[in-house]
Amino acid sequence: MRSLAEERKKAIELKQQMESKPLVRVGLGTCGIAAGGDKVWAVLDQESRNRELDVNMVSTGCIGMCFAEPLVEVCLPGQPRIIYGNVTPEVAAAIVRLHLQGGSLVRNNVIAQDPGDLTPFPEIPLLNETPFYAKQKRNALRRCGLINPDRIEDYLAADGYQALEKALAGMTPLDVINEIKASNLRGRGGGGFPTGRKWEAAYNAPAGKKYVICNADEGDPGAFMDRSVMEGDPHTMIEGMMLCAYAIGADEGYIYVRAEYPLAIKRLKKAINDAQKMGLLGDNILGSDFSFRLNIAQGAGAFVCGEETALLASIEGRRGMPRPRPPYPAQSGLWGKPTNINNVETYANISGIIANGASAFTALGTESSGGTKVFALTGRVNRTGLAEVPIGISLREIVFDVAGGVQNDRQFKAVQIGGPSGGCIPAEHLDTPVDYSTLLSLGAMMGSGGLVVMDERTCMVDVARYFLTFTQEESCGKCAPCREGTKRMLEILERICAGEGRPGDIELLQELGEVIKNTSLCGLGQSAPNPVLATLKYFRHEYEEHIEYKQCRAGACTALLGFAIDSDRCKGCTLCQQVCPTGAISGEKKKAHYIDEEKCIKCGACSAQCKFQAIHRVGAA
Repeated sequence: MRSLAEERKKAIELKQQMESKPLVRVGLGTCGIAAGGDKVWAVLDQESRNRELDVNMVSTGCIGMCFAEPLVEVCLPGQPRIIYGNVTPEVAAAIVRLHLQGGSLVRNNVIAQDPGDLTPFPEIPLLNETPFYAKQKRNALRRCGLINPDRIEDYLAADGYQALEKALAGMTPLDVINEIKASNLRGRGGGGFPTGRKWEAAYNAPAGKKYVICNADEGDPGAFMDRSVMEGDPHTMIEGMMLCAYAIGADEGYIYVRAEYPLAIKRLKKAINDAQKMGLLGDNILGSDFSFRLNIAQGAGAFVCGEETALLASIEGRRGMPRPRPPYPAQSGLWGKPTNINNVETYANISGIIANGASAFTALGTESSGGTKVFALTGRVNRTGLAEVPIGISLREIVFDVAGGVQNDRQFKAVQIGGPSGGCIPAEHLDTPVDYSTLLSLGAMMGSGGLVVMDERTCMVDVARYFLTFTQEESCGKCAPCREGTKRMLEILERICAGEGRPGDIELLQELGEVIKNTSLCGLGQSAPNPVLATLKYFRHEYEEHIEYKQCRAGACTALLGFAIDSDRCKGCTLCQQVCPTGAISGEKKKAHYIDEEKCIKCGACSAQCKFQAIHRVGAA
């Protein structure tokens, strides 16, 4: 078997050979495939064959620009890398005909270029200067979209497993732990506990069987950071887990990933198998005394299994329900053995810290938290996707500079950060630096990194109801505060949204929320009231309008809305009458019509059809 140095040399030579020919990369992560990337791949491949072009085709993961999928990159020898966006099969055919064969660009679909050391094309923006990328710094995502995740050779050619080699050759387990502690890396999956201290606790546990677990049970609505790493660069997570195992003295690990991520699971299995064949997993890795085996455990989609102790129960074959702590997993984890658990993004940062040193990592971030954070940008923004930014950047920069601001130039209202366990932050706090302590002081949390932007059309009472519906359904039911308390809170919110709010509901929601936070068993229950408490803090007036005036200023709570016809404007054209599905509109032709409120289902079809703006909503502030 060749040494790792020999394997890396061979991988670099292969990379150089590939780049000596025209090279085409197609983003085929879940987002790319959903947008039609597989069809684009088929056209690029077939058209290249039809024209007898010698082209290397490479499948990659997501590079973050989900708003522009499908994405295609073309690299001709001696020319800058060109990134095309919104590529249809027709555009793909044009790329083959004009760019690969003719040497000219399909300019309408060019997003940017990455010239490297080459002379850039004039008038084409550089990738790292585009608004989406200008403020990003990529650590966890540094290889995503640039390598084929199904080829371990691509990972080796991009310095893969270099950190593992460095650790096994010249670092003790404590050296590794101290480097992670010096980096100020905090867990990227929720509460942000310092990673080095967590590893140190597992290291200090009595010697014997120990486990390393990756929590890839990404269940937050709107979150897809971990999925993209597993689909685009699975080896970086595996290498991070191996470094953790070496540091704490573990010889076995599990990746706990939800079954709803079939592509991620497929690529993880391939990565594990390739690492085993190359001697990077198994016994006496790289000729050392370190041995490590890695398994995949598939979850059934229960949100509560993102909690550490519930996750452990699920791997053990029991129902995923939390247990009281202490003992913590570092003391008694999987099958009662000391266990370290981190999420995908946390492990994806480890190899860079060990390879380049903690100081390079802490050059970004804040004094209490080093490095970068990946956010999934969703909601009503112009550029959805994945963005990795330095910790400490402001929310304003993320929303307006990176994500391109609110769609259709509407007014920014709030951002929900941290998923259903987080909280909303209003416009008045847009200049808040994004770090763990600051967000907590505002009633939100970093969480795994979901970031949902809302505009003035969003009802904050309805948002609270939506997130609480999710957490209430996902409650395991083990403890009464979460099981019963979230149900009572949800009943109140549903009444308020239905126009049946009562005096005292706001105070009762506040009281229930505080009790549930302070008395629930696990993190799910302790954080479930956060969206309600945060909206009460910043948007109490909307609750009051719903209860006292039966108004929804955003027009989202249909039970509080109605439609009326302005008799002065109505021309009696009968168009509204023709589209009403319930026959709620009456009136003679060329005379003013009226709406029967008992029959009206508030679908808005009449208002959309009226050419004279005679029909307006009532009940909106």
